[in-house]
Amino acid sequence: MNKRQKPSKPRRGAGITLAVCFVAAAVMVGTYTIQSSRELQRRQQAQEEEAKEKEQAGQEEAGSSLVINTREDPDGEAGDGQARDGQAADPKDAEGAASQDAGGTSAGTDAGTDAESGAQTGGNAAQTAGSAGALQFGQDSILLWPVDGNVLMNYSMDKTVYFSTLDQYKYNPALIISGAEGDQVISSAPGVVKSIDESAQTGTTVNIDIGGGYELFYGQLKDVTVNTGDRVEAKTVIGYVAQPTKYYSVEGCNVYFEMRKDGQPVDPVDYMAD
Repeated sequence: MNKRQKPSKPRRGAGITLAVCFVAAAVMVGTYTIQSSRELQRRQQAQEEEAKEKEQAGQEEAGSSLVINTREDPDGEAGDGQARDGQAADPKDAEGAASQDAGGTSAGTDAGTDAESGAQTGGNAAQTAGSAGALQFGQDSILLWPVDGNVLMNYSMDKTVYFSTLDQYKYNPALIISGAEGDQVISSAPGVVKSIDESAQTGTTVNIDIGGGYELFYGQLKDVTVNTGDRVEAKTVIGYVAQPTKYYSVEGCNVYFEMRKDGQPVDPVDYMAD
């Protein structure tokens, strides 16, 4: 074959065909690659959108849960906060809130009525505080004698006096006034019964607050006619003279009559009418 001779047409055709196939394959590979890349991008976008939707749904669910919890706040602060934020409220919720407010108002009114009724009918204990506060016994006030009798032993806190039953000298913070068993014992001034106690020395003893820091103690009583918290007036019968305790058996039936100012004994005679 002559070197200058041109290639034959079959060989030229095969080369062209091969080149076309190569180009076609390259185009197909490129197309597939592009399609795969686009498909991957679509999948990534879909996944991202799905993730965003889930996240948004989770936030909405958390917000709904928060709203529910705040509505259940016993102090009612969340409801007020929603109103301030201007968030739209469900009409049914508004109607329910209005009903609750009405119920609360009614309950508050009923509670106030009950409290007022209780204050009016609370009895002597409630009356005591108000009455005691209104009582104002002072230096110029007068005491009545609690029983009609003679003074067996005078008040004496600056020196000791002789106690016949005990056969000894002691300080005496009270008046010991004679009386017959069953004699009436009256309140010497208006006051409120503070306590009724049993004492080995003075027997049944009634303590009456007469205001101004003053208190009166009536001992050696029986058949007491008052109760703790009662308001008594001057001359109110508070009990009757009892048999004396063993500490006053020699002195006989008597009324133990003690007066205190701010917890300290004072002489009742200084305040008693002649």
